[in-house]
Amino acid sequence: MRASSILSAIGSTPLVELARLRPQGGARVLVKLEGANPTGSMKDRMALAMVEGARREGRLKPGGQVVELTGGSTGASLALACAALGHPLTIVTNDAVAREKIDMTRALGAVVEVIATPEGKVHPGLVPQMRARVEEIVKETGAFWTDQFNNRHQLDGYAPLAAEVLRACPEVTHFVQIVGTAGSSMGVARVLRKEKPGVRVRLVEPASSPWLSEGRGGTHGVEGTAGVPRPPLLDPALYDDVVAIDEHEGRATARRLAREEGVFAGTSTGLNVAAALRLAGTLPPEAAVVTLAVDTGLKYLVGDLYRS
Repeated sequence: MRASSILSAIGSTPLVELARLRPQGGARVLVKLEGANPTGSMKDRMALAMVEGARREGRLKPGGQVVELTGGSTGASLALACAALGHPLTIVTNDAVAREKIDMTRALGAVVEVIATPEGKVHPGLVPQMRARVEEIVKETGAFWTDQFNNRHQLDGYAPLAAEVLRACPEVTHFVQIVGTAGSSMGVARVLRKEKPGVRVRLVEPASSPWLSEGRGGTHGVEGTAGVPRPPLLDPALYDDVVAIDEHEGRATARRLAREEGVFAGTSTGLNVAAALRLAGTLPPEAAVVTLAVDTGLKYLVGDLYRS
């Protein structure tokens, strides 16, 4: 493949079937390797869609400044898009985010502000705190806020991912995805449900912060998820149920993925695959469960995920 720019290299990631972790007698489980995107994350898709959407609509002028808050990989993905398209970028994040993600965002040219958190963990008041700082930056500089929690362009950004799944696995019966902004789960589900109305969609969240299943938040270490009580992009018509996965189970699954399948990813991917395997164990062998390896494990080497 020859790409006209780094932005053309986003997407077309592999879909890999798990061979050793599949439950005996259960359904197949396939994992979309989104770590194959340029910054090693599925968020490249949504970052490009948000920036290009704003440019098309005239809300972001050539050379205009961009600002966003993030608790995951969105910072690096926006930094990539903004570097390629010529936009200065400021990212507001926190110290619960993997150091590798922060360093990569800075390396790609963004200014990064890091908010301190109690014990380096995500907590229910963190997103409002980051949001308040972004609002200050917008007021002070006039920067364009991509506002990922409300930006519907990202739904279109994830539509090609769904199309890739359907081409590679037209027999897909179930889709499993963790919830952050809900952009990826809803963007993919919208296309899957249109093309194959029978596909069932299961959402995933950390058991220590079960906003969707129990209506309460809590402290956890799963980056990029469970940030707000009910993400604005969430559409009840596009999913069937929600499962809460213990963070320790998710971390153990991420390590098993690496050691037994060679799939190297992060904590949220561990929760995704744990939920997919649990579901696959209840389904017949002819069913096909698809989930996402949302990023690469290279973003988690400094932390404790792969130290045990």
